[in-house]
Amino acid sequence: MEFQSYFPIWDKLTAAQRELILGSLTDREVKKGALIHNGDMDCTGLLLVRSGQLRAYILSEEGREITVYRLFDRDLCLFSASCVLRSAQFSITIEAEKDTRLWVIPAEIYRQVMEQSAPAANYTNEVMAARFSEVMWLVEQIMWKSLDKRVAAFLLEESAIEGTALLRLTHETIANHLGTHREVVTRMLRYFQGEGMVRLARGSVELLDERKLEALRDA
Repeated sequence: MEFQSYFPIWDKLTAAQRELILGSLTDREVKKGALIHNGDMDCTGLLLVRSGQLRAYILSEEGREITVYRLFDRDLCLFSASCVLRSAQFSITIEAEKDTRLWVIPAEIYRQVMEQSAPAANYTNEVMAARFSEVMWLVEQIMWKSLDKRVAAFLLEESAIEGTALLRLTHETIANHLGTHREVVTRMLRYFQGEGMVRLARGSVELLDERKLEALRDA
């Protein structure tokens, strides 16, 4: 499928605006683990995921990571082009969680289209509002939910994304998603294992009792 079928407001753009975007568009393929955007000094452009999976995270001064949101097929990332929004800067890093194919719209090109097109401006505001909602949800989770509930929620979400109860995840990976230390995650997972909720093996976590995990998440 072509870019036109992935970009939601394509039919609302003028012929000149469409030509401007198509003339500057690049198609990229990135391997799992590759960094696509690195902090607020980088203005990569808008990313539209064609297939695959990306992870956006923030990095503390101590080097600790925490996942802000993830991007799947047809998702658009604006924070990778935060220079489009002159009053907002976001120090977010974006990496490929899986082999990913995506389109990149240069930031300056999208800024031109957004300044000319009310539908593009409205769409941009909607996407940004949705992302900020995810950020606020994350803040609430960190502030008000205990780590055991957050780990349970993460495991259930990951199982839903992958479509399997056997998750190929290291404790370090889980810690990076949740913004905590590997040792803390290890202790929590061992507790889950003792309660019969998961089975641990090298490089994997298998969900054995999703109902117990859901009850913990929702408690």
